[in-house]
Amino acid sequence: MTKGWAVRWRANGWRRRQQHKALNADLWAVLLDLCGQHEVSFRWVRGHDGNTENERCDVLAVEAAKGYDLPPDEGYEP
Repeated sequence: MTKGWAVRWRANGWRRRQQHKALNADLWAVLLDLCGQHEVSFRWVRGHDGNTENERCDVLAVEAAKGYDLPPDEGYEP
């Protein structure tokens, strides 16, 4: 987000390069829209390196992925 890649992908019809589609374009579009409505900042943190919030997010994501009643990802394209 800090390098402006997603903004360029959207401007280029969700293409990273002429022959490569941006993955998860639906999610990037939502994130860009939300960033336009809110003041946000992005900060990279090393994964599994003791950052309390990052470790908590990892636990929540792993637990959520184990769920049996997960809603389908309508925008997913294999």
